Amino acid sequence: MLQTFQATPVASVIFALTIGMSLFVFSNPHWFGRLMLHPHTIHRDRSRFYTILTSGLIHKDWMHLLFNMMTFYYFGFSLESMFVQFSGAAGHLYFALLYLLSLVLSDVPTILQHRNSIGYYSLGASGAICAVLFSFILFQPKAMLGLFMIIPMPAYLFALLFLGYCVWASKKANDGINHDAHLYGALTGIALTLLLYPWSIRHFIGQF
Repeated sequence: MLQTFQATPVASVIFALTIGMSLFVFSNPHWFGRLMLHPHTIHRDRSRFYTILTSGLIHKDWMHLLFNMMTFYYFGFSLESMFVQFSGAAGHLYFALLYLLSLVLSDVPTILQHRNSIGYYSLGASGAICAVLFSFILFQPKAMLGLFMIIPMPAYLFALLFLGYCVWASKKANDGINHDAHLYGALTGIALTLLLYPWSIRHFIGQF
């Protein structure tokens, strides 16, 4: 465990903090209202901007937390290691920037779209985790991923299906899931990775 922390300190802290904060609100549900993203409140009260970050540290229930943390475990630690391989110690900072900026930017469209929706709330790290996943895919497009954790497929095909589903679901689905955060998180992850490592697009294309 110490070796993992030394090699990937940013991913380790994010992983531990997200699990810890989520377990805290599970045991203290009155904190959900203080930490969740509520676009209407943010629009009216700028002091609530902190919930853009805190909402990404808590989850609705055990299944929501488990799915996100499994995804982060498999791809977040690997991505930070890649960034360190590419950039040395600065790679830790780059990974932290990608995660935090994606967490914030993936929620901006939601805040704008639902600023007048009194009953709309959002929480979870999905936007930032989608950014991590899609950044990983730029470097490893042929890695085998499991659709629904079962059906194996190459990462690039998963990415296409995922983006298509997010676009459809954001317009049609009524399942209480913030599909816009998934979509914009994925796109933010790609954009930030290209800014940090412009050569990654050539690398991605060269894999085919």
